[in-house]
Amino acid sequence: MRKVFGLLGLLTALVVLTSLWEWQTGDGRISFLTTANLRNLMTWVGLFGVLSLGQAIVIIIGGIDLSVGSVAALIGISAAIMMNRGEGMHPAIVIPICLLLGAVIGLWHGFLVAKVRLQPFVVTLCGLFFFRGIARLITGDQSQGFGTSYSGLRWFGNGFVFDVIPAPFLVLTVLAIVIGAYLHFSPHGRHLFAIGANEDGARFSGIRTDRLKIAAYVLCSLLTAVGGLLLAFKINSLGPSDFGSFYELYAIAGAVLGGCSLRGGSGNVLGVLIGASLIVLLKNLVNILEIPSQLEYVVIGGAILIGVSVDELFSRRRAARA
Repeated sequence: MRKVFGLLGLLTALVVLTSLWEWQTGDGRISFLTTANLRNLMTWVGLFGVLSLGQAIVIIIGGIDLSVGSVAALIGISAAIMMNRGEGMHPAIVIPICLLLGAVIGLWHGFLVAKVRLQPFVVTLCGLFFFRGIARLITGDQSQGFGTSYSGLRWFGNGFVFDVIPAPFLVLTVLAIVIGAYLHFSPHGRHLFAIGANEDGARFSGIRTDRLKIAAYVLCSLLTAVGGLLLAFKINSLGPSDFGSFYELYAIAGAVLGGCSLRGGSGNVLGVLIGASLIVLLKNLVNILEIPSQLEYVVIGGAILIGVSVDELFSRRRAARA
């Protein structure tokens, strides 16, 4: 829990320092703390947080998924096409199909990693190109959207509960509770940590490592499908070449900043939520502090490097003391 408290302290410090900076350099008005900006932040925390949760599961077992952005794009675009082409299909049919497609993609990744023994980096890097190519092929490189069809669905991307809590943030909260209970309190969840810490040791102790690794990739892609649908409902205009671009890096960054070690075996759902919040906050600070937009990735990359370096330093100190 020390990591969680440290991340929470860093998040609080960024909020306070940004507010003070804006108050001193401006006319006394702090736009960062306005209701509109805070609701916008919570919306994007919900959207990126779902993707980070999925990424965290595969990082915990020592894997990685570089195809998250492309899978989210394929799922969102597929939903738009099915609902709008011809007479269109009802969302009650489309959404389960999209979730099933996400699960099948995860099953394929998991099979290649667990049974064929391919490296997760290679498998999901190929997926990044493969699923992006399919999205461009089925659309003819034309942007897709939901138009006025089933406009109520857009509430899940843009709506608010009691005009305060963004719908994506509420979805993230529910998913975080479910995934947190699974990872931290169920035997299978604890086995995922064991696989990441020492796969051979986990196998010799009777854990079905291959089955659980496949399940981890299925869960990751299933959560990515949920995130892709929410993002599609939020944005509505989905370009097959750029929708979801770099989202896999935001997902990885949220998980790593949240305390998930890329070596596997460690992670915390609450930490992942704070890590995703940090990424969204950093993106927002670039605009609030009028930092040139070209430096957005520099700021985020620097923050990730610092966070990982500090975590590595403390890990080495703990290992030396042990």
